[in-house]
Amino acid sequence: MPYRDHIDRRTLLKGGAALSAWPLIDVPSAFAEDAVGNFPAGVSGSTAFVGLTIPLTGPYSAEGDDMQKGYQLGIDHLNNGGGLVGKIGTLSGKGVLAKKIEYKVADTQTQPDPAVQAATNFITNNKAIMISGSVSSAEAIALEKVAQRFKVLNMVGCSGANETTGKDCQRYAFRSQPSAYMAAKALAPVLAKELGKDRKAVYLVPDYAYGHSVHQSTAQFTKEIGWTEVGAQICPVGTADYSSYLLNIANSGADVFVNVAFGADSVASTKQAKQFGVLDRMKMVVPNLSALQGKEVGAEIMQGVYGTLDFWWTLAETNDAAKLFVEAFEAKYKYKPRWPAHIAYTQLMCWADAVERAKTFNPVAVIKALEAGAKLQMPLGEVYYRECDHQQVRAVPVVVGKKPSEMRNPDDIYKVVGLTPGADVVPPCDSVGCKMPSYT
Repeated sequence: MPYRDHIDRRTLLKGGAALSAWPLIDVPSAFAEDAVGNFPAGVSGSTAFVGLTIPLTGPYSAEGDDMQKGYQLGIDHLNNGGGLVGKIGTLSGKGVLAKKIEYKVADTQTQPDPAVQAATNFITNNKAIMISGSVSSAEAIALEKVAQRFKVLNMVGCSGANETTGKDCQRYAFRSQPSAYMAAKALAPVLAKELGKDRKAVYLVPDYAYGHSVHQSTAQFTKEIGWTEVGAQICPVGTADYSSYLLNIANSGADVFVNVAFGADSVASTKQAKQFGVLDRMKMVVPNLSALQGKEVGAEIMQGVYGTLDFWWTLAETNDAAKLFVEAFEAKYKYKPRWPAHIAYTQLMCWADAVERAKTFNPVAVIKALEAGAKLQMPLGEVYYRECDHQQVRAVPVVVGKKPSEMRNPDDIYKVVGLTPGADVVPPCDSVGCKMPSYT
């Protein structure tokens, strides 16, 4: 019976507030042996299986490739040591709870339906004890619902939509990427300082939850600094020809082009905006910069472009955890990690730490451990998850594209001009619309 050395019956009856005082585990022992989801059957042997649902084709496939590498590195470190495993006291480098982590990867094609099918297969056929992945918020939200239905933990991949930890929040899902609200709140003061407070903005918006979230939140916070929105062009994900949208943008009277397009769409729309002269007439702002946008578009076009990133590799110059991650990733893959790899790697570490603190793979106990707000030192500094919506509270990097002459190497595309503490930008719990489902 795990935990009986740590938590007695009287403590259990006092509830969650009393439990949070315990340093190693904040979980009632009664949860440890209950059958929930794929526990205990899925971890009855010497291994634990993790299902990874990643877009390896489609418009977000470049981000998916980077993400897959982050998962592979993280699983290698959990099983064999290395990287952040040496900094997180609960982790041994000999698996998680002494079980080696096994995994498979399925291609979501940057679409929710294949993501759901893959996750369902991993859960029912491979007895996945945890699923992770997604780059599109449409994928992420669909996968959250799968996890809730099957009672299997989901450490969300890339997802910036407010809804992910808002109205679509799920008890079995935890998100680390900053929400659109968090990114916009961190970005707006920098825009006011660097571009001025009297600006007219026009938006290019991909037509799904992420695009509308980023548009709404960016417009909200730029309005507070004096900016005026003069229009928004709504386009499908996977658009190839942006000429009609860009013509309307060029004729909008705006002096700032806010490009919300992501992945391959961000590359195509930015290149076409340059070809059509939009970027010669307007400043461009990208609220959530795609992982490889700068490299694929080119530093010449991206210089002076402001935006946010989940993570940027130069943080390794001032953060020991970031240094360990970046050096290990570069040694294995011969390039600097982008932020999807950072999300994949750190979500694995946060999950493994919670399992170790819970002393069980029981998802209810692991959720309780994550909800307890235990703080970990990660590549962005101190991070933890909020109980109210399962959003990770973590710093938000604000960056600007460097001039080509300022770049020290081909990967040195952005300069970090702000690292806003997560506590300063997370929305109030009672404003996000999250109504958390039950544990069982």
